[in-house]
Amino acid sequence: MAYLLPHLSPSLLISSSSKSKPNSIPSKPIHFNLSSSSTTTLSSLQSSTLQGVEVNHQTSAAQDSHRQDPQRQRDDFYLNLGLAVRTLREDLPLLFSKDLNYDIYRDDITFVDPLNTFTGIDNYKLIFWALRFHGRILFREICLEVFRVWQPSENVILIRWNLKGVPRVPWEAKGEFQGTSRYKLDRNGKIYQHKVDNLAFNFPQPLKPAASVLDLVTAACPASPNPNPNPTFLWNSAADSYSSSWLELYRAVRETLDRQEHIPLPQDGLISCS
Repeated sequence: MAYLLPHLSPSLLISSSSKSKPNSIPSKPIHFNLSSSSTTTLSSLQSSTLQGVEVNHQTSAAQDSHRQDPQRQRDDFYLNLGLAVRTLREDLPLLFSKDLNYDIYRDDITFVDPLNTFTGIDNYKLIFWALRFHGRILFREICLEVFRVWQPSENVILIRWNLKGVPRVPWEAKGEFQGTSRYKLDRNGKIYQHKVDNLAFNFPQPLKPAASVLDLVTAACPASPNPNPNPTFLWNSAADSYSSSWLELYRAVRETLDRQEHIPLPQDGLISCS
């Protein structure tokens, strides 16, 4: 062997060395081709996972809001209750000079007095419009005083008031009467009923219609500085046996509601009581 190696030709050595080396693996980049079905499956998995997370989040949010609804409803009730009390305090003394704020009432509000019942916000607005309109015609001065505001229960507001005025006819002196307005509120704090009761009338004493100028002067300037009015009347007996500007005002308001005629009228021009 030692003798043969030096005498071998270079070409034989190169060929033998090349045969002894193993075949090398070509270094080419490997590409993974994903089919459209595989991509769709992956996207559906991702979307289903996201939807599951959103559903869980919405469910937990709904449960939290359901737990907070009773407390939120109570907060809304007390907020609207305070607004109603404040609005009534501000509106009633100006009843005959400006319109009310009707945001505190429900659309199906019911108004109840000793003789009548009216339902609906339109009728309710018409009542106070008629009071202002006919009050301007029948009285030189008319106003309402609020004596007391209190709550006998959580959903009831009571207001004791005094209505007084000076009729335009000279044979009627200044008169007044008191009453109570009872407002009932729903669970949202909106007024759904207004009931007027506990009326105490204090009408002036009717005088004989004047036949001369002297009678007009005598009626306008009575001898007594503080003439005593008639005793308190019950509504039915007063309506049947006695006619005054106060009863005419009530009849006019009731007839206006019966006719359902709402004629716009400017809200200024009434003289308030001093």
